[in-house]
Amino acid sequence: MKMITAIIKPFKLDEVREALNEVGVNGLTVSEVKGYGRQKGHSEIYRGAEYEVSFVPKLRLELAISDDILEAVREALRQSAYTGEFGDGKIFECNLEQAMRIRTGEMGDEAL
Repeated sequence: MKMITAIIKPFKLDEVREALNEVGVNGLTVSEVKGYGRQKGHSEIYRGAEYEVSFVPKLRLELAISDDILEAVREALRQSAYTGEFGDGKIFECNLEQAMRIRTGEMGDEAL
């Protein structure tokens, strides 16, 4: 099993969710976050004054998946979150040792 964490642009959420559903992802967790990468923020103009935005709003997606759909999930995330602009985001993969469904006590892939 793998734990996937993806940082994406907020307006891409619906497209990413649909792509993940198509490859068999049953659920995910979404959090609103702020941060920066190589772009180091950006400039905005408010009431005629320019100011620097150091932390850019993003969404953090977390999903636990079985190993057999890893490649499909990775590609679905990459294609659906892509805009070609700076700040498209990142995908992180970690090994997930165990998962348990609280309601039923199911373990491993059955819990996903």
